[in-house]
Amino acid sequence: MSESVPEVSYSANVDRTLLGELPWQPALEHLDLLAAPVAQGLQTIAQSHPELAAQALVTEIDPDFADTEPMTEHYELDLAVSCNCVLVAGKREGEERVAACVVRATTRADVNHVVKKFLNVRKASFWPTELAVEASGMEYGGISPVGVPQAWNLLIDARVAAGTALIGSGLRRSKLVVPGALLAQLPGAHVLNNLAIE
Repeated sequence: MSESVPEVSYSANVDRTLLGELPWQPALEHLDLLAAPVAQGLQTIAQSHPELAAQALVTEIDPDFADTEPMTEHYELDLAVSCNCVLVAGKREGEERVAACVVRATTRADVNHVVKKFLNVRKASFWPTELAVEASGMEYGGISPVGVPQAWNLLIDARVAAGTALIGSGLRRSKLVVPGALLAQLPGAHVLNNLAIE
């Protein structure tokens, strides 16, 4: 099993210099810009880690540019600040095991080795879009690690936890940015130093 990395330096602050010219606003004051599970997840983390939740920012975007690469290009953002949350599943003894994997957009999740080993399954595969949307309660192109079902494993690459993370809001019409330390504190989170590969 891959090991969590307790010694990694988690970022507790959002670096606004990475966020371009978009009109970012405090997410806790604009929960209407978040999908219901994401809003609930952020409010939950605000109870235990208010200083981290207060750093969360949200902005509206054109839904046509919700996908990572078009968004970063259109809004002139650094691709390295963007993070993707991909849903992966495998079965063991008839039980489906699900992982939400969060990696920088400049990398990809090592599904065939790290995720498969973590889930302890013979084969791990990306979930089909329709299933991912239905199970998460979020829109495709906006799936967020904040608010995923607690029964899922939440795997976060150490490079995500170490910096500012631009993630989905659960909706295509907005984006959420949080400090990496917030993601590391989410229920079921495991920070792995080898989750992502170039």
